[in-house]
Amino acid sequence: MGKSIVVIGTQWGDEGKGKIVDLLTEQAQAVVRFQGGHNAGHTLIINGEKTVLHLIPSGIMHPGVACVIGNGVVVHLPSLVKEIDGLEARGIAVATRLKLSPACPLILPTHIALDQARERALSNRPIGTTGRGIGPAYEDKAGRRSLRVADLFDERLFGERLAAVMELHNFMLGSYYSAEPVSLDATLEECLTLARRIRPMVIDTVAYLSDLRRSGAKLLFEGAQGALLDVDHGTYPYVTSSNTSAGAAATGSGLGPTDFDYVLGVVKAYATRVGSGPFPTELFDEAGERLARVGVEFGSTTGRPRRCGWFDAVAVRRAVINSSVTGLCVTKLDVLDGFPVVKVCTGYRLNGQVSSSPPLLVDQYSAVEPAYIEVPGWSGSTKGIRSIDGLPAEARAYLQRLEDIVGIPVDMISTGPDRDHNIIVRHPYG
Repeated sequence: MGKSIVVIGTQWGDEGKGKIVDLLTEQAQAVVRFQGGHNAGHTLIINGEKTVLHLIPSGIMHPGVACVIGNGVVVHLPSLVKEIDGLEARGIAVATRLKLSPACPLILPTHIALDQARERALSNRPIGTTGRGIGPAYEDKAGRRSLRVADLFDERLFGERLAAVMELHNFMLGSYYSAEPVSLDATLEECLTLARRIRPMVIDTVAYLSDLRRSGAKLLFEGAQGALLDVDHGTYPYVTSSNTSAGAAATGSGLGPTDFDYVLGVVKAYATRVGSGPFPTELFDEAGERLARVGVEFGSTTGRPRRCGWFDAVAVRRAVINSSVTGLCVTKLDVLDGFPVVKVCTGYRLNGQVSSSPPLLVDQYSAVEPAYIEVPGWSGSTKGIRSIDGLPAEARAYLQRLEDIVGIPVDMISTGPDRDHNIIVRHPYG
């Protein structure tokens, strides 16, 4: 049997998973996306050149590696084809290596219109979605009215089902949100045109992955967003619409739970969050501004500025439990260079008591005060360092404190944005 590794974010997303997946792909034969949609943004910097991926797995930058979009991903066809064309225009072979599950639900233009209309209606307390139709598409999946990739290839039946679901969507847009309807004819034409482009990539991905694993191949499963945005275990309702914890690698790919051997949790050396929702360690001072500026904290999908704060061990410990995380990869360590003191939140103070667990109710977060410990900072640079011994002693001590507080080892460290700016303490593939 081959070895299967799941890579997830263990904060609120934007932890740098794309770079880590790209690094681990050096030893993998296939990389699999298992949830989310084109609301994800994985940024890779290779030889100084920046690539932002939204749907295609980060392993696409390695020649010869198969890339699989599993059934747990909701697919916006125009975005997928645009991403394929953009990469192939740069000489990267995609169409011959990309495998697409026939069970992927489609994101329709009406899903996007509904998503944006809802956010406008929630002007006082918006969720902070990307407005790309992800939530409405997952709602239709749960409501058993999704159109899936496989449906595209029976044009008559697809047209009938599209008309039915768009009638419902347009009724909601016009009658409830006072928004403009979306053209059925234009949507049908676009879907059927793009279907011809993707047809050669659609295969039985479950059988494909099962055969690879049995043959001894190394598989890599790539999550999107972060575990604290999980629709079940995150800071609901300020979450995404899919399961972002490691268990979704099974349901979103079709393999079974025992087919996974290691879970790598990617965390920043501090914390960030995009959009609305609880963020107990958020900083509104010079330190927060410095983290945002030095860390270049802007969303890779939307360009929205990220909220910044100190490392939140309470939140990460919960993500570790939810996903059975084996080891951590700490990214953006170099952003903390030069801070005289670095803080870590080890508990939440609520109603006079300090707890090591998050509150039961999301509304209680507004009353939470983080309980911090202070760790000496370091004056030397960690950027680009590739050995643990090359780090300043204080930086090594900070990483050790994170290990002790979270309770699992730091197996990898990213010391800069480029592909080779890494320290590998213990390689997940062994």
